[in-house]
Amino acid sequence: MVTTTPDEASVGKQSRASASSRYGALARYLVIRFLLIIPTAWILVTVVFFLMRVLGDPISAALGGRLPADQIAERRAAAGYDRPILVQYWEYLSGLLRGDFGRSATSNQEIGGVLITNGAATLELAFWALLVAFAVGIPLGFYAATRRDSISDGTLRILAILFYAAPVFFVGMLLKLVFAVKLGWLPVAGRASTNVELALQNVSPKTNILLIDSILYGEPSYTVDVLKHAVLPAVALGLLTAGVFLRLVRVNLLQTLQSGYVEAARARGLSARVVARRHAFRNALIPVVTVMGLQIAMLLGGAVLTETTFEWQGLGYQLARYLQARDFIAVQGIVTFLAIVVAVVSFLTDAIVAIVDPRVRF
Repeated sequence: MVTTTPDEASVGKQSRASASSRYGALARYLVIRFLLIIPTAWILVTVVFFLMRVLGDPISAALGGRLPADQIAERRAAAGYDRPILVQYWEYLSGLLRGDFGRSATSNQEIGGVLITNGAATLELAFWALLVAFAVGIPLGFYAATRRDSISDGTLRILAILFYAAPVFFVGMLLKLVFAVKLGWLPVAGRASTNVELALQNVSPKTNILLIDSILYGEPSYTVDVLKHAVLPAVALGLLTAGVFLRLVRVNLLQTLQSGYVEAARARGLSARVVARRHAFRNALIPVVTVMGLQIAMLLGGAVLTETTFEWQGLGYQLARYLQARDFIAVQGIVTFLAIVVAVVSFLTDAIVAIVDPRVRF
């Protein structure tokens, strides 16, 4: 029979109490952080609503000069834009709580339908861009840190600055010129070839994410076509974030390599590469998770220019078209939706960091 001394029992109780205390603090932190989404989203929605009204009512802004004054007045009354601004604000908030983002002033299309259809395209582009950012930024950051102050390190640091600073539309046009026009390896624009898009309209169930739809359709050539169309937009947008990841991984890996437990690993005779890969690299990735929420917001902002450059019909593409048409109802709905998405992603990022990083205090 195994017996425990009073000291061992006391240590065990203290350990369990410490773990229980941390889990309780973590739960309280996550609940409070989740509840903070509400005021954050409310502030963002309020700012967007009143900024849109600075330009006048959306009906007059979208249709002024195209329709007679009496028809515009009739449409303003039908949409409720002749009522006091606070009444409009309350009705807009009430509609959002029901999932109603309004209707387009130019096409009379429900904005909710636009968010579902085109939002899937933006989600797909953001996913590919993040894959590019991880595949490029993290290995290059690791390589630069393990070769500190070398020519390779200096070159990669300059490259990271160029990735981050270069306008995404310029990078997109450059990629199109080289790989689509000159070499002819990849398509110039769009999410898929015309015949593929037409065929995928009939797939069931339809997700509006073309990669999934092409797999459900069961035609491998369609999947290849969709992947080819995604390469250039994903690289153009992904390099923007790859530059951030490269510098972040490099800096944090260098700091981690100077910590005590890494020095202890070196003292055991492990090689520098093994120490960096097994003992320092994982902890150096935690800050990447921390800033990922900010990078999602950057990707959504960059998607406007990327989607316009490559005619990728996502929310950014639609937002640019609505801005050109001065359809501020649609612009308000899309921007509000993106603001809510950023707030939710920020919460999820904080939650992941709090769970995986024991150094976080609540």
